[in-house]
Amino acid sequence: MTSEEQLMKQYLTYLHVERGLSENTRQAYERDLRQLQSFLKQRGTDFTGCEGNDLFLFLLKWKDIGRAPRTIARCNATLRGFFVFLLNEGQRNDNPSTYLVTPKLNQPLPKVLSEGTMDKLLQAGEESDLSLRDLAMLEVLYSTGLRVSELIGLRLADVSLDVGYVRCLGKGSKERIVPLGEPAVRAVEGYLNGLRNRLCGKGKSDILFLNVHGRPLTRQGMVYILKKWGKNHNLERTISPHMFRHSFATHLLDHGADLRSVQEMLGHADIATTQIYTHLTRKHLVDVFKKAHPRAD
Repeated sequence: MTSEEQLMKQYLTYLHVERGLSENTRQAYERDLRQLQSFLKQRGTDFTGCEGNDLFLFLLKWKDIGRAPRTIARCNATLRGFFVFLLNEGQRNDNPSTYLVTPKLNQPLPKVLSEGTMDKLLQAGEESDLSLRDLAMLEVLYSTGLRVSELIGLRLADVSLDVGYVRCLGKGSKERIVPLGEPAVRAVEGYLNGLRNRLCGKGKSDILFLNVHGRPLTRQGMVYILKKWGKNHNLERTISPHMFRHSFATHLLDHGADLRSVQEMLGHADIATTQIYTHLTRKHLVDVFKKAHPRAD
């Protein structure tokens, strides 16, 4: 193993143990560093000997080949974190990433379903066993704002129907408790009363939501279920699991919830991430004003 390989391994271990970053994030960081390693080798240098100009040219190359600003911004964060780590570990006496500039991102507003559309979607579907499961999943998504990975990872012990909450592990394996509304509680009870046992069969899975083979649902399976559910409810637009999360946050703010509470329920580490939803509520207010005020034009 080369010294550079060792440095990368130490950094990725640090990201896992100290920062608690997910496996997907660590893999993205590793890909960035390996591409930087290859670029620096072509320039006759390495992690411990490169200069700020080398890093600037590396990011410029990414821009020239058409990498998205968001991807470049993530790579920038990778470089900054890595070289701070090398500095703190005594592998360098300086930080060549100090003056790197993060590209400005035009953050698109989240796609949100109206409250009327959500009410329409949360009507019972076709009379079938699986519709009980699907309705329960949709009710939990809208009631809690969980990410799809958090929803399909829920275990039986994570749901307290008598108290009305779910416990989930979010990004970085951070645990949070989110209230569960009464409609969601009733829908989950309906699913548990017979159907889940039949899906589980002779298996012993403790995962809450199972597919027809008694195994945990996949992300792709959840996306398919939502598309089919939207079609069966005559919805013109395609719906995704994250639209439920966006709608959860936006509707809470529309009805007076404070930003800090929404941040906690969503599991955002930084409140700046949650603030994107305030743009939606402001836009909603402007739309209402323009439609209702006699002198809005």
